[in-house]
Amino acid sequence: MSAQRKVVRTCDVMTDEFAMVDGLMTVSEALKIFQERDARVLIINKRNDDDEFGLLLLSDIAKKVVAKDRSPERVNVYEVMAKPVISVDPHMDIRYCTRLFENFGLAHAPVIDKGHVLGVVSYRSIVLKGLLEN
Repeated sequence: MSAQRKVVRTCDVMTDEFAMVDGLMTVSEALKIFQERDARVLIINKRNDDDEFGLLLLSDIAKKVVAKDRSPERVNVYEVMAKPVISVDPHMDIRYCTRLFENFGLAHAPVIDKGHVLGVVSYRSIVLKGLLEN
């Protein structure tokens, strides 16, 4: 008889290393928030009930602002963010979350429950918290 594997859920490994921001802020302002809050991800808040969350990574800024020689003071977050984003349920098994990441080329995803962002899950948090701590 084999021992039953403990299911590790995304809510067990998600991180709160994100900040919620408005898409109208400039990239320059967003960079300050990345630094001040030691955030790995910025979640762009919905503008209304029919809107969707957005996601901003430093790699987005590198590719769409730095590489194109654009001024961070003149570019708004909404111009470079990813939207809509693929989100995960807090109770999803991390094995399926990892497969979702692989299938869609993701590295980060917001964990959303009933329309509220609870945290962010990433390969880093899955491996370091999901495998090492459990």
